[in-house]
Formats: sequence, C-alpha cells, structure tokens
Amino acid sequence: MKMLRFRSPSIRSLDQEILCTIRLLDDSEISCSIQRDTKGQFLLDHVCNHYNLLEKDYFGIRYVDPEKQRHWLEPNKPVVRQMKSQQPYTMCFRVKFYPHEPMKIKEELTRYLLYLQLKRDIYHGRLLCPFAEAAYLGACIIQAELGDYDPEEHPSDYIRDFKLFPKQSLKLERKIMEIHKNELRGQCAALAELNMLQRAHSLETYGVDPHPCKDFTGSTAFLGFTATGFVVFQGNKRIHLLKWADVSKLKFEGKTFYVIGIQKEKKLVLTFHTSTPAACKHLWKCGVENQAFYKCAKSSQIKTVSSSNIFFKGSRFRYSGRVAKEVIEASSKILREPPEVRRYGQVTDHLHSFTIIQSFKTALQSVLLMIFQSPVWSESNPARLLRELHADPDIQAQLEAERERDRAYERTRQAARSRMSGVLTSSLRLLSSNERVNACVLSMARFIAVVMGVLLVTVPMLLLLLESDIDVSFLHEIRQTPEFEQFHYEYYCPLRRWILCKISMAMENIWSD
Repeated sequence: MKMLRFRSPSIRSLDQEILCTIRLLDDSEISCSIQRDTKGQFLLDHVCNHYNLLEKDYFGIRYVDPEKQRHWLEPNKPVVRQMKSQQPYTMCFRVKFYPHEPMKIKEELTRYLLYLQLKRDIYHGRLLCPFAEAAYLGACIIQAELGDYDPEEHPSDYIRDFKLFPKQSLKLERKIMEIHKNELRGQCAALAELNMLQRAHSLETYGVDPHPCKDFTGSTAFLGFTATGFVVFQGNKRIHLLKWADVSKLKFEGKTFYVIGIQKEKKLVLTFHTSTPAACKHLWKCGVENQAFYKCAKSSQIKTVSSSNIFFKGSRFRYSGRVAKEVIEASSKILREPPEVRRYGQVTDHLHSFTIIQSFKTALQSVLLMIFQSPVWSESNPARLLRELHADPDIQAQLEAERERDRAYERTRQAARSRMSGVLTSSLRLLSSNERVNACVLSMARFIAVVMGVLLVTVPMLLLLLESDIDVSFLHEIRQTPEFEQFHYEYYCPLRRWILCKISMAMENIWSD
C-alpha cells in the first residue's frame, strides 16, 4: 500500500502526523499521512495523482461522522477540523457532480471511474430503472467485465455469479444473458462502458444522491440534485422537478429545509423536514454546491450564500471550485497521450488470483500434514512433555510454593496502594473543591462579559433597523423579510408602546408631586 506524506510550512505541526485511508471506487484502498493543518484539497489531489486523473472536478471525498451523517470533505478547510471521528481517518473517493453529457468527457479514464460509480449506484438501488433498461445496463456491465459470450467458458447460469442489482430475479438474468449474447458481441470494455453511460444518463435518477425526509403532510420523500435541477421522489415516482434557473433560494432552519422558486409564473415554496439539523445542513450545502456547479457560467459568479435572511442568523457557505462549463472547456484542451486504464475487479483477474491462492493453500496443507505425521514430531510433542512434567509431585510442590509467594507479594502491594490512594484522594478532594469554585466564578464572569458585549452590538443595530430611515441596500433587504416584519409589528411595536406609556405615567407622577 503506497504511503505519501504531505509537509506544510507550519512549524508547530511538523511533529504530528495522522493516518488517512481512502477507499476508491473499485473498493481498493490507499493511505497517506497528513498533518493537522493539511487541507482537504491535498487528499483529493493525492487520489487523482494515484489515478493520473486530470478531469478531477467531478469527484470528491466523502466521510461519515460518528452520528452516521455523511459529509463531503471541503477542500479549503483543514481535514482535522472537519473530521469528528477518531483517528485514523477513513474516507471514500466518489463522484460528486455527475456530468450532464458523458460524451463530452475527454479521457477514457474519467469515463471508467464514472462507470464504476454508476455500477455502485445500480447495486445500492440509487439508480432506478425499468426492466428493459436494467437488462441492458446489466448486459453492458457483463460485456465490460467478461468480454464476448463464449459457450465453452460460460455455463448456463454464469450471470448468477454477478450481483448487479439489489433484487435480481431469474427473469432479469435471462434477459441480461440474451442481450449479452446477441447485441453486444465484439464490443471492447471501453465501448461497453460508454454505452452503459449513455443509457444511464437518460434515466430520471441519474446523478441523484437521495436525501430522506418528510414533506409537509408527513409523507416520506427523497430529495436530490441533478444537472437539470432540484428533484423530489416519492417511492419510484418523481413528483417535483424544479430547474436551476427557476430556483431562487435554498435555505434551512434547524431541521426544516426550504426550496423557494418560480413555477408556472407563480412563487413556489417547498418545505421538508429532515431527521436531524446536521442532515438538514448537509442537504442545504449539497444543494448550494450543485446549483453553483451546474447553473453558473463562470466560477467568478459564485457568491457566498446564507441559509436565511434573518439578521445575525444562519450559516454561510460558498462553493469553491470550477463550474461545469469551465470543466468541459478545460477538458477539450487536454492534449496528452491518454493514460493507461487499469481495470480492477475483472473476472479473469479474480479467477487467476483464486487459482493461485487455491494452489498455495493445497501445497501448504500437504507440507503441514507431512510435518505433523512425522515420528520426530510425535516423539517431541510439546503438549505431551508438559503433561509429563506436571505429573511429577516435586515439581507440583515447587509450583505451589511459587504461587503462594506471588499471592503474598500481591496482597502487600495492594495494601500499600490503598493507603496511598486514601491520602491522595483526600488531598485531591480539597483541591478540586477550590478549583470548582474558581471555575464557576470565572465562567460566570465570562458569560456576563459575553452577554454585555452582544447587547452593546445588538441593541444599537436593532435601533438602527427599527427606528431610523436610513435607506441602505442591506438594511432595506432585512426590513423586507417576513420574519423581520413579524418581529416589528407583533413584538417591538407593543413593547415600545408599553415603555412609552410607563415613561409618561412616571413623568406625570413627578410633575404632580
């Protein structure tokens, strides 16, 4: 397994290295050591260098936190700050943005990696397809893996050895065999993979990474983002498709996700509820990244997005990377010789490895059998020698005396340790009580200081928003939000009237006295 170490100019972290394992699309693994300030882009570049991959903007690195929530590794942030799991870290190299037109991919290597991703999507049930399409996609995979059908090498049930779909019926296997025998003969692996990509990208669930949630009625729905736009599925049926040009804003608050757009010249607001706030934030970030990648013409047009318009509230996020149009343009300018594509996991490789392993195991079993059956081994059997030694009474007495000495020594040591622990416990109890009091006072002072600081900043800004007539663009946008208007009319105005009433009553009492 190849190891690579990334060095950064930060002196404080040169002595700390962290092991990262990255699982690739063919289920093989590579490892590397990083430092505490190494950013996510280094890991992505490491994997792309391993593949000799240039069209790397379609790919990303995914990880799962201890709460089983998936995340995409952000390239501009240190890896250690993003990972919440214990070291060493384990991540996965996956397709992040599915090409809208696979034919525009320049290199065969990139198409092969996309083929591996789609193969995983089919197996895990993410790429849903009707029977005829499933049979054709399965036949393309068999042609890429096995080559042409050969009756001498392939038995009547050879498809059964391939687990292609989550539910693989006998009828589907027979249809795959029929297409493999008759329609795909003569196609090399690269051509079979390309045919599979062309057929798969026309399906509704192509590129959909489903996010489970509940709609406003409480029904289960799956949200996804594609090159076309935002999609919603219930079961196997697509119930919403909102193109990126019609999506005006994506936002989330807690566990609620909002999609605001225009459909049929009317404003549309779709509301969904996720299981956790972390899942909702991940869904929002995926939507922001996909919208920027597929919608923007240039990366310079990408803006930082806030999850809400409410003042001093919400998360801010910006997609950092090239957009789809820039990636296609850069691919058209690649002039190098196409790199060699090493197709892992083909059946011929598996059979060859299996034959070697079986031969080795058979030879090893023969050698061990010869050793165990030899008279020398039988006469000098260690187990028999031990039994003979333990049967001697003198040896048994010596062993019992040694065990008694060990027990006495252990009792003495335990007694001394208990006395010392009693003294230390009483001392520590006194120290910890003083430390708790000091820590409590210090935390209270910090809390009061933070509250005062927030009030000194917030109160003038709120008064500026609520009482002034300054017409600045960002202040105007905040005043126009429904949340701010609700706060102004339902809370602030009654409170202001109550305070003015109390002040006027106090002034009247003073003047009357």
